[in-house]
Amino acid sequence: MNKHRILTLAHGHPDFHKGGGEIAAYGLHTAYAQNPNVEAAWFLARADRGRGPSGRIVRRRENEFLWEQNVRDTHAMRTTNQFELHGYFTELLQALRPTIVHLHHYLYFGLEVLAIIKRVDPSIRIVMTLHEFFAICMNEGQMIKAGSQTLCHASGLDDCHRCFPQFSPEDFWLRRHRFDHYFALVDQFVTPSDFLRNRYIDWGISPDRIVTIENGQPDRSALPPRPLAVGETRNRFGFFGQINRFKGVDVLLEALIGLPRKQRRRLMLEVHGANLEHQPETFRHRIKTMRAELEADRVLHWVGPYESHQMPARLAAIDWGMVPSIWLENSPMVIQEAFAYGRPVIASAIGGMAEKVTNGVNGRSVSMGNPFAWAQTMLDLAADPTEWDRLQAGIRRPLSHADCATAHLTRL
Repeated sequence: MNKHRILTLAHGHPDFHKGGGEIAAYGLHTAYAQNPNVEAAWFLARADRGRGPSGRIVRRRENEFLWEQNVRDTHAMRTTNQFELHGYFTELLQALRPTIVHLHHYLYFGLEVLAIIKRVDPSIRIVMTLHEFFAICMNEGQMIKAGSQTLCHASGLDDCHRCFPQFSPEDFWLRRHRFDHYFALVDQFVTPSDFLRNRYIDWGISPDRIVTIENGQPDRSALPPRPLAVGETRNRFGFFGQINRFKGVDVLLEALIGLPRKQRRRLMLEVHGANLEHQPETFRHRIKTMRAELEADRVLHWVGPYESHQMPARLAAIDWGMVPSIWLENSPMVIQEAFAYGRPVIASAIGGMAEKVTNGVNGRSVSMGNPFAWAQTMLDLAADPTEWDRLQAGIRRPLSHADCATAHLTRL
C-alpha cells in the first residue's frame, strides 16, 4: 500500500495563536508525522508577519511553513492575494506532492485555495475539518444574532439580511452558492462533534460526506486531586481560554457579583486567558469594573495568559473547569484538556458542550448566560464533599492525537 503524504493547513500556528482549532490542527499534524502509514507530513499555517498579505510562504522549522495570506471579506471568503495562489502556493504543492491536503479552515486562506489544490493535481484528496459555522453564519461563525446575544438556530436569506442589512437577501443567496461550489471539491468533511455535524447536514452537506472525529489530546495521565487544607472544600473554579464576549467569562463574574459577600467568599474563581485587550471597549470596561470588586474581596484570581506546557500546573491548583460560553461551541478544547487531567467540567447546556459534558456524570450542565444558575451551581458543588469524587470517576479519557490520526486515516 502506498503511504500517505499529508499537508495540513491551519488558520494560525500555535506558536503565535493559542486557539483550540490551531492547537488541534498542529497536534493532528504531529500525529500524522509519527504514523507508520504516513510517508511525509507538513504543516502550513497562516501568519501575519507585518508585511500584509504578501502571499509569501516561508519556512518556520523543518516541515513547517508560514503563509502571509488573508481574505478580503468574510462574506465571499475571497482570497486577498489571488496572484500568489498561482505562485507560492502552487509551487509548494508541486514541490511537496501531497496525496492529502487537510484543511482546518478556509478563513485567511479563502475558498479559492480548494480549486487550486485540485488544479495542481486532481488526485489529491481534500479533507476539511469544520470547527465552527462560518459557512452557515457570517457573524464570526458564532450563530448569534448580530448586535445581541440571541442564539440563531438556522440560517436563512432574510434572517441573515436582518443581521447584515448592507447585504441583500440576493447577496446571501450568492454567498451560499459560492460556498456550495467550492465545498463540492472537498472529498471528506470532519467535525469534532455530532452537534456540528448535524448542523451542517441540516444546512445541506450530504451525511455520507461528513463524519465526526473528536479532536485528539496528548497522551497524558490524570492529575491527583488538589490537596485540601483542614476545613477546605472543592471550591476552586478555573476558566481557561480566550477572553472575549462569546466565551462567557463575564457571566461568571456577574454570578459572583450577585452573591452576598458571605456566600461569595466561600468560592474562588481563577481566570486563565488572553486577548481581552482586543475586545470592544464597553466589554472591557464591564470586565474591569467587576474584576476590581471581586479581586478586592479575594474571590477572584486573574492569572492571565498561559502556554500549553503550563496547563498541568494550573489545572492542578483548581477543582473544576468552567466553560460558560454563550455561543454554540462545537468542541471546546478546554473540556478535553480538563478531562485528560482528571478535572470535572461545568459547561453551558448548549451545542457541543452539552454533548461532551454529561450532566451528573462527568460534570454539570448549566443554563447558558444565567448568572444566578452559575452562582448556585458553584455554591452547591463547593458545599458537597462527595460530588467531586463522583463526577471525577465518571470522566472518560479523551481520544489521543495518535488515535485521532488513525481514525482519520482509516476513512481516507
